[in-house]
Amino acid sequence: MSEELIVKCPICQTEVIWNKNSPYRPFCSKRCQLIDLGEWADEGKRIPSQGDSNDSDDWSEMPSQEPQNH
Repeated sequence: MSEELIVKCPICQTEVIWNKNSPYRPFCSKRCQLIDLGEWADEGKRIPSQGDSNDSDDWSEMPSQEPQNH
C-alpha cells in the first residue's frame, strides 16, 4: 500500500489528497481553479522568459497603401 500524497492548494493552502478522487488537483475546488485561471488570463502570473521581448516585437502592421496612378 502506498502513502497518499497530500499537497496544498496553491490558492487557499487547503490540503488536497492527490488522487483520482480529487478532480481539481492541485486545487481544492473549482473555485480555486478558476481563480488561478483568472490570474493567468489577467497576466498576473507569467512564466519568466530569457528576454523582455515577445513574439510580436519584431513586426508591425503596415498601413495599406493605395496603388498610385501616374
